[in-house]
Amino acid sequence: MPNTTVPQEIGWYLSGYTDGEGSFCVSFSPRRKLRIGLEVRPSFSVSQNSDRSEVLKLFQQTLDCGTIRPDRSDKTFKFEIRGLNDLIEKVIPFFKRFPLKSSKNRDFELFAQVCLLMNKGEQRKSSGLRRLIRLAVQMNTSGKRKYQAQELFNFLQ
Repeated sequence: MPNTTVPQEIGWYLSGYTDGEGSFCVSFSPRRKLRIGLEVRPSFSVSQNSDRSEVLKLFQQTLDCGTIRPDRSDKTFKFEIRGLNDLIEKVIPFFKRFPLKSSKNRDFELFAQVCLLMNKGEQRKSSGLRRLIRLAVQMNTSGKRKYQAQELFNFLQ
């Protein structure tokens, strides 16, 4: 269903649900085989208990992309979108049309910047990757990070 045809009540419901149970994440993994030294992986996800997973199917149908899988870490199901094109063409326009109402909207705005910069190939340049790291570490400040910014900078080739 194209973003412009999403019924208002569905769009606002999914936006509100994301405010409570969703996550915009940019993760980094050291990769020696990559010329630049780090892999960048943006993702959008929403979790729910299996007995209420209909909402995950609604996300998948509405955004027309993504996968639903069990999340063994907390025995829930997770709807996730990792493809950069889907994030740029479907997720970002959806949340621009149905903005989050909590401070999570700031994470979304930073996430959108990272995705758009990646679409321009910034993750392939040291200066661009440094910019992506600086944006990403401002997101989800209450969560745990495997690597701090300086550690990520140290991985750069």
